Amino acid sequence: QVRLVESGGGKVQAGGSLTLSCAASGSIRSINTVAWYRQAPGKQRELVATITRGGNTMYADSVKGRFTISRDNAKNTAYLQMGSLKPEDTAVYYCNTDRITTPWVTEYDHWGQGTQVTVSS
Repeated sequence: QVRLVESGGGKVQAGGSLTLSCAASGSIRSINTVAWYRQAPGKQRELVATITRGGNTMYADSVKGRFTISRDNAKNTAYLQMGSLKPEDTAVYYCNTDRITTPWVTEYDHWGQGTQVTVSS
């Protein structure tokens, strides 16, 4: 069974940095596009950044220049480096992939359990 597990969340002061990790466990042949989403209390989940298997990236305007998404395909792990953090970045951050291929099945729209990021002013 494939699982996505986020880690690296925590509490930080405004202006600080955090790096989130999203590790896929299980027998994996390939992971397609990976995305980071976030959901603040009382708000809808929003897309933060995406990275294709080939390394092409996309960012929400609100995080451009502050966040960097990356991945290590050999480790089946994706990262979100967050800098110049603001209180409005406070949210639960979720990792998602649109397609994971294993030796037996292809799984679609896979989500992690989320990791809390809290930025204090």
